[in-house]
Amino acid sequence: MIRINLLPHREEKRKQRKKAFITMLLLSAALGGAVVLAVGGAIATKISSQNERNEFIKAENAKLDVQIKEVSTLKQEIEALKARQQAVEDLQADRNQPVYLMDELVQQVPEGIYLREFKQEAQRVAIYGYAQSNERVSELLRNLSNNSPWLERPDLIEIKSTGLGQGKDAKKVFEFTINVGIRRPRDKDKAAAGEPAPGATGKPVRSSAPKKP
Repeated sequence: MIRINLLPHREEKRKQRKKAFITMLLLSAALGGAVVLAVGGAIATKISSQNERNEFIKAENAKLDVQIKEVSTLKQEIEALKARQQAVEDLQADRNQPVYLMDELVQQVPEGIYLREFKQEAQRVAIYGYAQSNERVSELLRNLSNNSPWLERPDLIEIKSTGLGQGKDAKKVFEFTINVGIRRPRDKDKAAAGEPAPGATGKPVRSSAPKKP
């Protein structure tokens, strides 16, 4: 006997497929949400960890900034102490400069020159005197420039003809002014070692007097 199914089977199958599709959509959405939550949690964890590292680096940088300021201040204090120490040493050394100056002038001043006065300002000495001729002044300049370990960079400021005495005793002489530098002991040691002394300009030294008219 033949059986005929008169129920709406097509509609039933359509409903089943629709239900399965909706179920798959819900499962996909749930799975996607779980994946998003997992990825978001992992990223949030990494961001939090990176923020902690950044805060640690900032704190360490702040500590280093403080240490750098302390080191800079310490360096300034050291430089100030060195400057004060150098000033004290220079003062102690400068006490002997008149002795060195007198000793050098005795050795370097040639015959025919009479020194009447000299003045010292800092490390420069102005020498005033009389000479029998221009050649004597030139010889004095050469001696101060080349033969003296304590005196350096002589500079002829002025030379002029003048007369000394009266009547039969009157003599024609040349009045001159020379400016010369005097070294400190540490500058003398540097010069002996071949190092340039402080204040040296590298320009040639004037070491000759003007010719006679």
